[in-house]
Amino acid sequence: MIIFHIDVNSAFLSWSAVKRLEEDPESVDLRTIPSIVGGDQATRHGIVTAKSIPAKKYGIRTAEPVAQAMKKCPGLVVVKSDFKTYRRYSDAFMKILRKYTPVVEKASIDEAYLDVTDLREKYRYLETPQDPFPVCLARRIRDEIRDTLGFTVNVGISTNKLLAKMASDFEKPDRIHTLYPEEIPEKMWPLPVRELYGCGARTAARLEEMGMHTIGDAARAPEDYLQSVLGEKAGEYIWRSANGIGSVTVRMQREEVKSCSNEVTTPYDITLSNYEKEMLPLLKKLSEKVAGRLQKDGFYAGTVVVTVKTSEFVRRSIQAKLPDPTNRGEILYAEAKRLAGQLLLGDRKDGKDGQEGLLHRTTGIRLVGVGTTDLDHGEYRQMSLADLLSVQPAAVQPAAVQPVSDSSTVSVSDHSAVSADDRPAVPLPGQAEKNSVQDGGREQRKPEKRSVPRRSRAEKEEALTKMAQKIRNKYGNDAIRRGM
Repeated sequence: MIIFHIDVNSAFLSWSAVKRLEEDPESVDLRTIPSIVGGDQATRHGIVTAKSIPAKKYGIRTAEPVAQAMKKCPGLVVVKSDFKTYRRYSDAFMKILRKYTPVVEKASIDEAYLDVTDLREKYRYLETPQDPFPVCLARRIRDEIRDTLGFTVNVGISTNKLLAKMASDFEKPDRIHTLYPEEIPEKMWPLPVRELYGCGARTAARLEEMGMHTIGDAARAPEDYLQSVLGEKAGEYIWRSANGIGSVTVRMQREEVKSCSNEVTTPYDITLSNYEKEMLPLLKKLSEKVAGRLQKDGFYAGTVVVTVKTSEFVRRSIQAKLPDPTNRGEILYAEAKRLAGQLLLGDRKDGKDGQEGLLHRTTGIRLVGVGTTDLDHGEYRQMSLADLLSVQPAAVQPAAVQPVSDSSTVSVSDHSAVSADDRPAVPLPGQAEKNSVQDGGREQRKPEKRSVPRRSRAEKEEALTKMAQKIRNKYGNDAIRRGM
């Protein structure tokens, strides 16, 4: 098994730099000066998302506040994110990878795994004594990306995805590294334990407290001891990863999306005093964004999750299942509002009695998120009346009233119909009753007060079936699941 992990060097910064040079070849290459990609400094979104190698020399780190980075380097150049450009370069990057092998797993916008196990014969002509397979293939891919797209990548080579990922994170930029199992003691074990892929800051701090400062220390520790310190799953993962054990499966298609969420860091803390003013509009906006993404991708959510981060950087979340999966913003908002109230406010009155909310125990909330899980494509969903009424997004204009027979339906839009007995009684044009009144010796007739005859149950069912078929014709066979 031979797996590549290919990672764009400082992707967002590199892509911003390439775009600048395309627009103005005389401009300074951002990669050669202290520069970062960051957010808006007026809000707490202002964090470093990518940095140049010269910026790294000033101690600037990804995810630190832009203001803090500028204190470290007063001459720092800050550029804003440009996701349209990022998507364009990412697509071009992936296209080159798939030219060499169809077995490509896109791990993120700027990295991918390739299974090249069976490509030796195909690319044997690239081999030299200095560059045997698969290094020769890695060099060809790396050079083509640099020469045609203008940015550099690192390539990690190994026998599983974990080790290939670790190898690609070695010295940068524009490098190729191997990390085969026999190279683990020399190349990986001396590294700080916090550099182990998947080992977070808190886990690393806990391991260091226990005297395990390097990846090798964790690898040599008994697995059951790590599980007792970190928990069963985390302990197993750290032990296996430290010993170079990882997945060998490169998936050509990413797994089905399992969740959809959106979160935002607030410009200032949300507290009990400003909860109504600040929290509720924020929950509504986040719910609408999540709903929009669900609708765009054709998903319905069965569970709503509300997540917050306190001023002390403690994350808390609460979730609840919906009675019926949905992708409608107003339903997500109503549930998010209820969950947030339960989590943050509790049911205490005037600070006394009842369950205490999180805001009674913390100074404020600095991050809010609304998420959804249990996603499906509506296969097991029964449409509600509100769904049927919302099939036609444009405002429905009343149709011209026409005489109808007892078995007909009255069409009110291109995508819906109502049975005649569900419409109000209306006078029918050209119809009059026989009763008349005298007015100045001339006979006048008043409009007939005729109502549409009521429909039988079978006729109602037939009308509903026709309505459902119209919806299925436009939105697919699984748009409606009717319960009996």
